[in-house]
Amino acid sequence: MSQRQPEDVWSYPRPPRLELFRGSLRVVHAGVEVARAATAQRVLETSHPPTYYLHVDAFTEAGISAMRPSASRATACEWKGLARYVDLCLPGCDPLLAVGWTYPAPHPAFAGLKDHVALYAGPLDLCEVDGEAVQRQAGDFYGGWITSWITGGARGFKGGPGTWGW
Repeated sequence: MSQRQPEDVWSYPRPPRLELFRGSLRVVHAGVEVARAATAQRVLETSHPPTYYLHVDAFTEAGISAMRPSASRATACEWKGLARYVDLCLPGCDPLLAVGWTYPAPHPAFAGLKDHVALYAGPLDLCEVDGEAVQRQAGDFYGGWITSWITGGARGFKGGPGTWGW
């Protein structure tokens, strides 16, 4: 169990805040370690579990060589800018389409996201923060990672059915 202080997502700011996270992060899929890092950027926004952005240097050779630009999705964030998505195509398994995203030219307040990639935890076999397997944020749009120290309290987290207009 983590020694981190509890965080309530309802105390996170809006507009969101970018901050440096210091701790271990690890991503595994199909028996391949895709990424490992001791730091990441994370975005904190009211009602959302944190979204972790790993620097491209955190991706293993197998992970970086398996990433491809995705033709299936593109989105825009009023705070961060235009997101480009990536597919993960590891040998011996079905490709994970639009499993991650990046901001090639983020808005100035989020310049720290340049050369970083966020990943949806749901389709991957394992995403860890400080050795703890994360739970994915509900829904198919937001990519927050939920750990034991992250809470949504009685209101829960944005992302599930009926939470779009919060």
